[in-house]
Amino acid sequence: MAPSLRLSDAAAASVFRAVRLRGPIGRDVIAQVTSLSIATVNRQVTALLDANLLRERADLSVSGAIGRPRVPVEVDHEPYLTLGIHIGARTTSIVATDLFGRTLDAVEMPTPRSIQRPALASLANGARRYLRRWHRRRALWAGVAIGGTVDAPSGHVDHARLGWRDAPVGPVFAEALGLPVSVASHVDAMAAAELLLGMRRFGPNATTSLYIYARETVGYALSIGGRVHSPGSGPGTIARLPAQSELLGGSGLLESTVSDEAVLAAARRMRVLAARSDGSQTGVTELVRVARNGNQQAKDLLVERARVLGGAVALLRDVLNPDDLVVGGQAFTEYPEGMAHVEAAYAARSALPPRDIRVTAFGNRVQEAGAGIVSLAGLYADPLGAMRRAQPPVAGLEVATETPA
Repeated sequence: MAPSLRLSDAAAASVFRAVRLRGPIGRDVIAQVTSLSIATVNRQVTALLDANLLRERADLSVSGAIGRPRVPVEVDHEPYLTLGIHIGARTTSIVATDLFGRTLDAVEMPTPRSIQRPALASLANGARRYLRRWHRRRALWAGVAIGGTVDAPSGHVDHARLGWRDAPVGPVFAEALGLPVSVASHVDAMAAAELLLGMRRFGPNATTSLYIYARETVGYALSIGGRVHSPGSGPGTIARLPAQSELLGGSGLLESTVSDEAVLAAARRMRVLAARSDGSQTGVTELVRVARNGNQQAKDLLVERARVLGGAVALLRDVLNPDDLVVGGQAFTEYPEGMAHVEAAYAARSALPPRDIRVTAFGNRVQEAGAGIVSLAGLYADPLGAMRRAQPPVAGLEVATETPA
């Protein structure tokens, strides 16, 4: 199923969103915040109660009220979960999410570097084994967030870094899990998490929002009028934006200059970091630790990365001029001290009037949030239709404990 990375204005979706954001909530208040008639609200609440997505809270009714009691309703989240899978170039995360978009549990595994078919089978089997840990919650949907070019209707993916070509990601996971599956570009997914889970209040979203991501790769997504813009030919790229840094090196292009790999390579050249005794490589987390312990060269590398990123953010902002500007990914969030340098470089390079940069609401867990929202987006856009499509768990998935270790 193609993901619905948007704020739906359908009646059932509007009512479910109001209850998710404001519940427990009365029908009269739902009518006020959604601008739907009370008759429409009553019909939708009844349908959502019958679908077991909402539950009444008779204990919260106003005692002594004249006429029919006003019984608030809330999301009946405890019986359900959705499964999100973020397939990164190096690491794959599997996350169980409740109907509010809250992470119940998450695990990580190395992304297989084998050829396409066995790699996909290994990931799908890992997700199936993980799902066996849950027996008190019914899995409704699975969502996969991945880099590369995603054909959303078919769930097939081209991913150059993994060596995948027309990889049947959606069909393989659907067969392994016995669930509806949606597949989305990982940066589109993260932008959708800001749009759908980062909401602070109920209401239409008519703004244009630019989301810029940086970690091992760089990317961007644009949300227009409450919908993540997902071109049929795949997302655009900012990997080859011009970026110069003598300190970081690189090839004069953004991704090869600011990626985790580039920053760590520079740290090793400067002997700020060394390989571990077992031959494995240190990560950016270790570089941040060294910087916070007072190593000036480590600080200089992280500040330089922030400076280059700030210039790139300014360039993209000046081209697209969005109403809202959000940055995410560990290149921004792993070293929060660097954001002042991102903002300074952004302000110095942008030719447009000042506009604040907002850091993602999800911190270092943005990949989890992106995968989670791909698994929830269909439910949020069409809750009644999603419950009709969701199939009971396949045989053999009912055995285990409620909360994984």
